[in-house]
Amino acid sequence: MLVHIKDIISKAQKEGYAVAAFNTFNLETTLAIVKGAMNKNSPVIIQVSETTIQYAGLKPITHIVKTIAKNEAVKIPVALHLDHGKSFRSVAECISAGFSSIHIDASDLPYDENVALTKQATHYAHKHKCWAQGELGNILGQKDVDAGLTEKDTERYMTDPEQAEKFIKQTEINTLAPSVGAMHGLFPGKEKIDQERLKKIHEKTKVPLVLHGASGVSNEDIKEAIKNGVVVINIDTRLRQEFSRSLRETLMSNVHEIDPRKILTPPMAAVQKAVEEKVEIFGSANRS
Repeated sequence: MLVHIKDIISKAQKEGYAVAAFNTFNLETTLAIVKGAMNKNSPVIIQVSETTIQYAGLKPITHIVKTIAKNEAVKIPVALHLDHGKSFRSVAECISAGFSSIHIDASDLPYDENVALTKQATHYAHKHKCWAQGELGNILGQKDVDAGLTEKDTERYMTDPEQAEKFIKQTEINTLAPSVGAMHGLFPGKEKIDQERLKKIHEKTKVPLVLHGASGVSNEDIKEAIKNGVVVINIDTRLRQEFSRSLRETLMSNVHEIDPRKILTPPMAAVQKAVEEKVEIFGSANRS
């Protein structure tokens, strides 16, 4: 069933576990996410990025998520969220489409401009009874790894706890995505959460924290981060990796198969398995 994200996050915050926010990009991924969450009796956040909106269209992908949440996820709560919205227009369009939460990511702008855009988007979201997530600090990714940044270099991109406290007061966001060592992509061994920094951010802000770039973070680090204030954990790369891997294997082992339903069934199963693994680690299994 489709619910407001505040219902899912508030319960998780109260009971001390984290909810997975899985990115979807088509019908198959959405079904796999919901089936995995259903099998584990777990609440789940399904999020859509601007890239997916460009690929599938806002209305089609929104209707896919809403329809599956209504007709398939009958025993678990599902929330719909915009991931990494870069403009006020994206935010407004998603709110109009029925999203209960939006992420306005102005983290690549100077601080004052980040505050201004985040505040504008947040006030509009609140006016329409929608939650808003802001981002402070720079969450690094593939291009930064390719550039050869060292662990010491990356520290200057991380969120400052004092500034985070100020950011929350100025923007009035509901959730915060800080930069604390996780990275967009999948870089096992290169990603290490700065738990002390995370703990200080939580103490200063008191809002639910969202961990972006968690696909390559160790399970031990994840569990410690939950204790230090993380309530939502974003997973995107891992699902795309599993979908693509399984799809390649299926096509290579069935070169004459032309039925898309048979070709896409194994990738759906692979994504579902990854979803089930993550919700167990995050502690949200049997929390619906």
